[in-house]
Amino acid sequence: MMDCIHINQIRAYGYIGALPEEHVLGQWFEVDLTLWLDLAKPGQSDLLSDTLDYCDVIEEVQTLIKTSQFILLEKLAAVIADAVLKYQRVTQVQVKLTKPNAPIPEFDGEITIDILRKKHSS
Repeated sequence: MMDCIHINQIRAYGYIGALPEEHVLGQWFEVDLTLWLDLAKPGQSDLLSDTLDYCDVIEEVQTLIKTSQFILLEKLAAVIADAVLKYQRVTQVQVKLTKPNAPIPEFDGEITIDILRKKHSS
């Protein structure tokens, strides 16, 4: 069994979407992450160096949202997952990427892409 860190409601303004105006006007996006990693050592040591600095993860996700120019949410979710899996301690990540105000006529809901990715064995 593996431990998890949950990081919820990472918000940033980005320019991802299928419509041309989404690339010009932009909109808010929200990301929830579940990171699988072993937390036994930091649970004993109480040292930041023994765990994942989730401030770095949050900053990286916000930067990806702000700077990416993709058409599909699926692409952004996959890029976020790949970036998080580059952290040495993370073995698996779940990315929930939400577009709270999708520009769809007569639709007041939100769209969420939910992906699960594992680190490939070397």
